[in-house]
Amino acid sequence: MQTQIQPDSSPTFRDNGWRVWWQLTRPHTLTAAFAPVLLGTALAIENGDIHFGLFAAMLIASLLIQAATNMFNEYYDFKRGLDTEESIGIGGAIVRHGIKPRTILNLAFGLYGVSTLLGVYICANTSWWLALVGLVCLAAGYLYTGGPVPIAYTPFGEIVAGFFMGLLIILISFFIQTGTVTTTSVLVSIPSFLLVGAILLSNNIRDLDGDKEFGRKTLAILVGRKNAITLLAGMFIISYIWVAVLILTGTISPWLAIAGLSIPKAYAAVKGFIGKSNPLQMMPAMKATAQTNTIFGFLLSIGLFIAYIL
Repeated sequence: MQTQIQPDSSPTFRDNGWRVWWQLTRPHTLTAAFAPVLLGTALAIENGDIHFGLFAAMLIASLLIQAATNMFNEYYDFKRGLDTEESIGIGGAIVRHGIKPRTILNLAFGLYGVSTLLGVYICANTSWWLALVGLVCLAAGYLYTGGPVPIAYTPFGEIVAGFFMGLLIILISFFIQTGTVTTTSVLVSIPSFLLVGAILLSNNIRDLDGDKEFGRKTLAILVGRKNAITLLAGMFIISYIWVAVLILTGTISPWLAIAGLSIPKAYAAVKGFIGKSNPLQMMPAMKATAQTNTIFGFLLSIGLFIAYIL
């Protein structure tokens, strides 16, 4: 039986410096917030000048909410006995470095507080209706691993993450620059919805055995590892086909085909999962999945900027 560091044990983060706190944010996941904000802003550029203050506020708020969500994950997974010193893919601030769980929880709520202040600035310069949307986003971030029935323990984690951290962030970023939401902005958001969901699916593929042991009912567990990998590949394929169809129908500029340069990374992600069951062996595949989302969104943004300039 694995032994966990008790919540009140002496902290050792002084020996590790800022790296402990940086790892607590799970930095490899933060691109899931960065790429959609950039893409939503790039979509808005043809509608007029970009308000860089609103862009910066939206970007920072999204990153803080993502980091806080990861901290809630760290706290509640520890409380429910899921995290140990040997767990893969966690910040490890509690079980490896002895930081008190309450400190993690308070820090997460502190980040929520800062993001709320940024939200007030955004609403004051756009629409106060966004306050309601922001509150729903904050609730979703907390309930992902908090609350009596955590979303992460159900088959709906990928859908919720894709909607809030993919599609909705793009649309909010577009709205605060333009004051509206267009059909094109929604259509271009769909691949991001899929790719952010793919990040969660890759995480659940990696953690399938451990999650099953603790009674989780993730999508990967319900469909099985082989089918989950097939689904992951399908999410990648649909994302690229979706962009191709939008180009062929004249909805977006052919310059956005540049997103296809990220295909090798998507291929590496799928290939990295095939035939593997050890979580450590699957870490590169999970990292490649997150990188696919980042590169894909970044390339789409570049395509939009080029189309605007030309």
